[in-house]
Amino acid sequence: MTSDVTSSSKDKVKVGVATKDGQLGFLFTRGGLREGAGRKSTGITKKVSLTLPENIWQEIEQACEEQNVSRSQVFRNIIEAHFAKESKES
Repeated sequence: MTSDVTSSSKDKVKVGVATKDGQLGFLFTRGGLREGAGRKSTGITKKVSLTLPENIWQEIEQACEEQNVSRSQVFRNIIEAHFAKESKES
């Protein structure tokens, strides 16, 4: 399903629903949504709310800046290191 949105005859844009996830995507006059296009997933996404003391959040933010990565990547690194260490101890 697509809907035309036009700001001028030159810049025609269509909004379409991707077949896989039902998410909206923008289709320009050339090209479009392609199966398998884009960055590959790093895994299953689950939203988590986390309460930590302010000093820990500051350390997380500092790690983000030092490593030039997102908070998600910092947490992923910490969790993966924990489980890798745990499996070596077993």
